[in-house]
Amino acid sequence: MSTDAVPDIVPAEGAVPEPAQAGPEHKRRHAELVGLVEDAQQAYYGHDAPVLTDAAYDAMMVELERLENDFPELRTPDSPTQRVGAGQAISDFAPVEHPQQMLSLDDVFSLDELGEWMSRTTAALGHEPTWLCEVKIDGLAVDLQYADGSLTTAATRGDSYVGEDITSNARTIGAIPQRLTATEALPVPALVEARGEVFFPVEDFNAFNAELERAGKQVFANPRNAAAGSLRQKDPSVTARRPLSMVCHGIGVHAGLDATRLSEVYEVFRAWGLPVSPYYECLEGAEAVLDFIARFGERRHDLLHEIDGVVVKVDDLASQDVLGATSRAPRWAIAYKYPPEEVNTRLRAIEVNVGRTGRVTPFGVMDPVRVAGSTVSMATLHNASEVRRKGVLVGDMVILRKAGDVIPEIVGPVVEMRTGAETEFVMPTHCPECGAELRPEQESDKDIRCPNQQHCPAQLRERLFAAASRSAFDIEALGEEGAAALLRAGVLDNEARLFDLTADDLVRVEFYTRAATKKEIAGEKQVPAPGVVDGRVLSAVGTKLLTNLDKARSQPLWRVLVALSIRHVGPTAARALAARFGSLEAIRAASAEELADTDGVGAVIAASLQAWFEVDWHRQIIDAWAAAGVRMADETTTGPALDQTLTGLTIVVTGTLEDFTRDSAKEAIVSRGGKAAGSVSRKTDFVVVGAGAGSKADKAVELGRPVLDEAGFRVLLEKGPQGLS
Repeated sequence: MSTDAVPDIVPAEGAVPEPAQAGPEHKRRHAELVGLVEDAQQAYYGHDAPVLTDAAYDAMMVELERLENDFPELRTPDSPTQRVGAGQAISDFAPVEHPQQMLSLDDVFSLDELGEWMSRTTAALGHEPTWLCEVKIDGLAVDLQYADGSLTTAATRGDSYVGEDITSNARTIGAIPQRLTATEALPVPALVEARGEVFFPVEDFNAFNAELERAGKQVFANPRNAAAGSLRQKDPSVTARRPLSMVCHGIGVHAGLDATRLSEVYEVFRAWGLPVSPYYECLEGAEAVLDFIARFGERRHDLLHEIDGVVVKVDDLASQDVLGATSRAPRWAIAYKYPPEEVNTRLRAIEVNVGRTGRVTPFGVMDPVRVAGSTVSMATLHNASEVRRKGVLVGDMVILRKAGDVIPEIVGPVVEMRTGAETEFVMPTHCPECGAELRPEQESDKDIRCPNQQHCPAQLRERLFAAASRSAFDIEALGEEGAAALLRAGVLDNEARLFDLTADDLVRVEFYTRAATKKEIAGEKQVPAPGVVDGRVLSAVGTKLLTNLDKARSQPLWRVLVALSIRHVGPTAARALAARFGSLEAIRAASAEELADTDGVGAVIAASLQAWFEVDWHRQIIDAWAAAGVRMADETTTGPALDQTLTGLTIVVTGTLEDFTRDSAKEAIVSRGGKAAGSVSRKTDFVVVGAGAGSKADKAVELGRPVLDEAGFRVLLEKGPQGLS
């Protein structure tokens, strides 16, 4: 024990130290948290209209538990930490008493906490148990009672002792059998409680919401709300029209069922016709549990239903009895929560950004908040119509989401938390950077744009930054700050002179220089050309930019096309155009029909290309880059063309390959006539799997698509499918 852990007064041997006394500030905070948690529970369980995200609710419960652990006098039997759910729900449904208490689960939010729980559980049992791991469904907990094999009652969890009778609505769910299928080997007990989760499958939820939106009706915030709202319809025929499903993951009263492990119960359920999750495994050791958590963390958006974590249980039923339960949760199970993908934060302002093609995009400025593993303080709102559709006001408490994507999104406001001080966002009428009047490009456009394309500082800065991006010239030393610094110093006034930059230019840009040392100023130490200028010399970043620019001159044609910031022309279209036409001059000379006929291009991109080439200053950029040595034609136009070994084939590359980057693998596929896709489907011809491959590799196996390693990929490139036989 370290000396800083020794208390000031050491109690006599055998004495128990007095617990700390809660001060007024602790009591105030405890009362505040109890009120907030109870309000949130009532909204969530009673009204199916949550006012807080799961992450915000979890954080309050953790703080409440910590306060009560520090000051036990604050813990009372009616504290939310000692109860399940929200007490009596607001409902027209009759109450149903559960034959056996329907407990909730305790949560942990880090792998360290999970490891500590597993260690405590192992120590309490005297041996490490077999762990049953399953995904944690974000649905509505339901208890099914079967008497002599027939469904008699379906009820919500309620306060864990009494729930709501939703039998009529549950009977409309196809996954719930009206009668269990008994066999001679597996007879059905006189009474059995099957517990599980009713959920809205993700694909069905998205389709259902789209239908509501088309009908002008309010959409559901998430699948959990949709499932809960559907089960609480007064008219069961309404529930019947909603494609709900269910998974059983627990058992209550079960007199006469001969099973020793929970995993055996699952198999018995399956034999009786009860739905059981396909996503569970019995595992030995902590390492296997962590691997399960990691695997499903990668796949969480590819499953049938939404999940927010993994439940780890002791599989042996006798060991479960030994461990017992608290007043609200079993000691033999724990829920590990993944980092939140939806959180609450305060929207402080809505500002606008002017992009490389002039599009003006509003974005939210928020109190920084951690979501899905990173801290976020800004999120796009797309356009003024989207701000109105979401109903967001400046000052709102908003729901922020980062689900399956790196781009954060403001889902909408928490209307119940408004104070009246919120204000409506007004879209600007003039460009905030150049003052030009904003307008839509066409009358039907939702977006408005700055028409000053050639001289608007914002558009020029964004075009320079985009030209340097990884999908274009890949100029590492030219980021957003560098682009702004070059323009601010006046060494560039458009992107045409980008490849004419010299050391003499860069030494005038503070961002690419550093202060010279005394020895450098005195000439006692050699410095990079052009030497010391106004007390500064070219920095390592400045030297790197010149090296990057020299290397970028030889990038393939498709990257040059991306770097030109032609509206709608991204990497996919650029690769297809480069593969078909081979040179920028050929693309410029092609007819609209020829361009549109190119795979992955179409009429909209064709029109955008032709309009771009008609602008004088656009052509000046091409001429300047060509004069500076930028490659304007691929080598295959002058040398022998690559064999089209992959014509008509769709190939997905996932994981890390030794001899190919992601871009070079795509280039190798496209240049041989194939299509490089980003997701696996039944139309995928081959999936190339490298180190660290995740859900795409699993999807390939699930769909029975051919899987290749890197050696097989090389054979496919060289000889086509026939070379693999």
